[in-house]
Amino acid sequence: MTEAPIQTPHTTVQPEPDILTDKDLGEFQEALRSAVYQGDSLYYDASTMAALNAKSLAAVARLRAYRPPPFPFWDTLPARKRAAVLVLLYADRWGDLRVVITMRATSLRSFSGHAALPGGKADNKDETPYQIARREAFEEIGLPMDDRHIPRPFRIEQLCTLPPSLARTHLIVTPCVAFLHAERESPDQPPPLVDESMIPRLDAREVAAVFSAPFYNFLKMDDLPPRPGEQHPPGPWYEGAWTAWKEIRWRVHNFYVPVNNQKVSKPRRSSTQGNLAEKLEEEEEREGRFKVWGMTGRLLVDAARIAYGEEPEMEHNDTFGDLDVIERAKAEGQFEEIGHQKRDEHTEPAKM
Repeated sequence: MTEAPIQTPHTTVQPEPDILTDKDLGEFQEALRSAVYQGDSLYYDASTMAALNAKSLAAVARLRAYRPPPFPFWDTLPARKRAAVLVLLYADRWGDLRVVITMRATSLRSFSGHAALPGGKADNKDETPYQIARREAFEEIGLPMDDRHIPRPFRIEQLCTLPPSLARTHLIVTPCVAFLHAERESPDQPPPLVDESMIPRLDAREVAAVFSAPFYNFLKMDDLPPRPGEQHPPGPWYEGAWTAWKEIRWRVHNFYVPVNNQKVSKPRRSSTQGNLAEKLEEEEEREGRFKVWGMTGRLLVDAARIAYGEEPEMEHNDTFGDLDVIERAKAEGQFEEIGHQKRDEHTEPAKM
């Protein structure tokens, strides 16, 4: 008996899709960059930035020369325990340094609605702290990761890293200090200026507000004198208290940054954190200040101490960073891989 042949369904052979060549891909990427980065005004207003004054020049030079103590423990950390933040400095119209600060969105699980420096967790163990900080700054405030995509005549210089800090979530956070330069187009022209807020476009997923603060003021108990034509809002610049962080004395700095004389960038009202932005705007109109505190406040005090070569007027920790606290957390097993990690019996105080 002859077996019947196996019937196979009729299939139509589809033509192969066009293959995108390297040349096509390059042209597409260039067109995309041109569409996204058209003109300086998308990121910076070149009408309001000045050259550094003598005090600021010296501060940048000190930061450029600073070398933190070795921290080989970073190389042994799993990626999930590594983080970095960007301390981005720029010159205002008087040549004084200001620092960019964000207000975290309500959609984030950790520290939502808190003031913070642009930054976040490592994606993998190959990322350096500076790469982490720049990637997160792109995601949060739109600062390009590739310096070639920063509109001329601006460029960013990496100045230094600071000793690491420990977040409440037991992330080891490395602060990376950078300076936004504005180059002269020609010797007979003054350098361009950056708008007082100096804020690029916002990523509505992570940022509820972006503002800036006078860098030198993080060494002072009171507001610096207002500029001509400006007036500080009521309320203190600084309040502080001592607490314990893993049984080690830790100074909590609370700074209240005036925002009544600057443009605060916020997302569209239709977004989730647009509601927070509206609430912040109401608080700004009523109080005129945003609170910067915890780990962010401590980082800025440390950075200003190094930059200006001065000790702060307020009580403070003598050491830089949280190396002693990190040693305690290491002894607790907080940085071991999942499955071997010991859990805290007590909830640590919020520090960011």
